[in-house]
Amino acid sequence: MEHSCEHPHHGHCGCGHHHEHEHEHEHHHEHHHEHEHHHEHHHEHEHEHHHEHEHEGSGRQVYVLIGAAALLLVAVFIEHQFCLPTWQLLLVYLVPYLIVGHDTLREAWEGIREGEPFNEHLLMSVATIGALCIGFLPGADTEFPEAVFVMLFFQVGELFEGYAEGKSRESISHLMDIRPDVAHVMVERDGSNEIQDVHPEEVGIGQTIVVRAGEKIPLDGVIVEGRSSLNTVALTGESAPREVVEGDEVISGCVNLSGMLKVRTTKSFGESTVAKILELVEHAGDHKSKSEAFITRFARVYTPIVVLAAVVIATVPVLLGGSFAVWLYRALMFLVVSCPCALVLSVPLTFFGGIGSASRKGVLIKGSSYMDVLAKIGTIVMDKTGTLTHGQFVVEAVHPDQFDEHHLLHLAAHVEHYSTHPIGAALRDAFPEEATDGCRVTDVEEVAGQGVKARVGDRLVCVGNTKMMDAVGAHWHDCHQAGTIIHVAIDRQYAGHIVINDRVKDDAAAAIQALKSEGAAKIVMLTGDRKEVAAHVAAQLGLDEYHAELMPQDKVSLVEQMIEERRKSGADGFVAFVGDGINDAPVLARADIGIAMGGLGSDAAIEAADVVLMDDQPSKLPVAIDIARRTLTIARQNVLFAIGVKVAVLVLAALGIATMWLAVFADVGVTVLAVLNAMRTLKC
Repeated sequence: MEHSCEHPHHGHCGCGHHHEHEHEHEHHHEHHHEHEHHHEHHHEHEHEHHHEHEHEGSGRQVYVLIGAAALLLVAVFIEHQFCLPTWQLLLVYLVPYLIVGHDTLREAWEGIREGEPFNEHLLMSVATIGALCIGFLPGADTEFPEAVFVMLFFQVGELFEGYAEGKSRESISHLMDIRPDVAHVMVERDGSNEIQDVHPEEVGIGQTIVVRAGEKIPLDGVIVEGRSSLNTVALTGESAPREVVEGDEVISGCVNLSGMLKVRTTKSFGESTVAKILELVEHAGDHKSKSEAFITRFARVYTPIVVLAAVVIATVPVLLGGSFAVWLYRALMFLVVSCPCALVLSVPLTFFGGIGSASRKGVLIKGSSYMDVLAKIGTIVMDKTGTLTHGQFVVEAVHPDQFDEHHLLHLAAHVEHYSTHPIGAALRDAFPEEATDGCRVTDVEEVAGQGVKARVGDRLVCVGNTKMMDAVGAHWHDCHQAGTIIHVAIDRQYAGHIVINDRVKDDAAAAIQALKSEGAAKIVMLTGDRKEVAAHVAAQLGLDEYHAELMPQDKVSLVEQMIEERRKSGADGFVAFVGDGINDAPVLARADIGIAMGGLGSDAAIEAADVVLMDDQPSKLPVAIDIARRTLTIARQNVLFAIGVKVAVLVLAALGIATMWLAVFADVGVTVLAVLNAMRTLKC
């Protein structure tokens, strides 16, 4: 994963040098496509070994640093207590130098051999070897302690960078824990059902799998038997368990907490939620941010220039009569300061940490380039059904002309008992007692385009629209409340009406307010629903604008129009679209940034989007924007801090004011501080 996120490894700070193991990894990645099934098992073992070696390597590195520091103190003591010749003193200091610096010297030599010499290892090697050699020049002081300390401090910086990189990887790779290991498939054999353990990839659509308590759900499906609680924290960031019963849909990657479930699969492993999430995470680094792209280009041009500048500093003043020892020392300091590690390491690390922090909160950002756009959103366009509302009808009000609310709802629910229409389901849900109160329902007749008639006891009850009321001769009246109006007539006399609406999500209003406080210039709702329903939802949520009765192509046209208007006006900010349905895929792809509701959203919408909110909560959108803005702020801080300090010390080094100790701080010290600052994104 570290390679897909364009994140430099320990020994590479982006100065143009790549390790051999990177090429090996690329070859291994190609092999993965050829033998995907075998690779998954291999990758899990490889991942475990990698972490074991990483921990072992970190511990070994600490011991090496402590040992080298102790030997450096011994060398300094020997220098001050014994008057040794320069060549003997060099041998004393070479012991800690080679112990702590052999890896750096080897990396520098590999870079030269591969034709890519301009990296931080070469700069450190030249600077420290030069410092060791200065003592042999006539009239020059020995710089042995400084040379060893530069290498020692450089390795300390490498240790911090490795720790920060590991932390960033963990923030993303915790999602890898959702990968299911095995599926228990029910197979009929000799008239009885047997359970067979297979890899999830081998399970077909429509097969029944058993998920025991404590196990991960391996594939998406529908519960055919059992009830339980599911832990969805790895997918959605929500800690509260989700209760599921027979008939409920379940998604792969969730952990079954209590009862045993039998699940009929509805998707193959490759199309399941867990596979798609893993694919999104693994390719999160494919799209570089503008900051990362700039830093990469900057390092390629900058490093050769400073090496040439160091050569000029070491030679031109000497040709004009200056001291070779003095100007060589300044050139070496210039080289130490010039290494762009702070920029090349900390900026990608910042974005990597931000993506990891967002993933822990149930927001998948498909690449750091989308962080740039997410942080600069101006107009937010939102779909209504499934995004701001649940996409599920509920009874909102009962307005009787006869009887009371309870009795009117009771009769309507009985008439709709056998209806498969969502309105019928809403009426039954609002009056669950109808299934058990013993009322006799006969002569049920569904009239196309009008509604349903039935006898409840000895009364003729008609439930439907105004056409049905006209057909039975009932004098209906309209309702002041927006929504779908269901009229009820009893024995051909108008008895009242019931208002049914798509329920607004609990956190939708708070999400809109939070987006406005985040600086969103305009929030617009697009819907295919009727104008009065759209107006009601827009007023309820405090939206700036709404457009109703739209077809999918109308949504695309409106978003394109908004993008063009912002471009012509020169206004800041990008246009974002938030949606969840399959009909939202075209507009998600067309917007500056597409944001999909991932929990119940369609596969097409998730594929087309740049950001996925895993739990269908609109309130996660301001969270994502806040994380993106904090990430960009930290990246800018690192760029300004690193460049500012380096330029100042480079000038001081060229003028002979800076010391080697200050040069060390300007390189390794600044890198460590920038990396530690980058790690703040993990807490966003």
